[in-house]
Amino acid sequence: MDTTTNSTKNLVDTAAANGSFKTFGKAIERAGISDTLRGAGPFTIFAPTDAAFEKLPSGKLDNLFKDENKDELVSLLNYHVVSGRKSIADVGKWESARTVNGQPAPITMSDDKVSIDGALVTSADIGSSNGVLHGIDKVNIPTKM
Repeated sequence: MDTTTNSTKNLVDTAAANGSFKTFGKAIERAGISDTLRGAGPFTIFAPTDAAFEKLPSGKLDNLFKDENKDELVSLLNYHVVSGRKSIADVGKWESARTVNGQPAPITMSDDKVSIDGALVTSADIGSSNGVLHGIDKVNIPTKM
């Protein structure tokens, strides 16, 4: 998909419509950042798939969803967001991504596949009205949470 072509759906609605990002959608609602990600942007989101969230240690997601852990959840989610509209071809040229949470995430290329902090991009360049979404196969945990 051409990331310069704007879909009518914002990033949050695009993720919801995809069907592979239900848990990610719940997490951004829970963290209270859905309005930001529905805003003008543009943003690039490395969204963990539902299967990626299932790989988290037992109880980790439930713990993150508790009200008292909202800051930790926001930090984790912001570690998956980069300012600007970046195609996977753009991202593949980087050594690291400057995430919204402030911590850089290392980028590697192997066999023409892009990974961010060890998470393989499994679906790339899903365009939306306010950015682009790339599906990844693991939930990245920032070291500073």
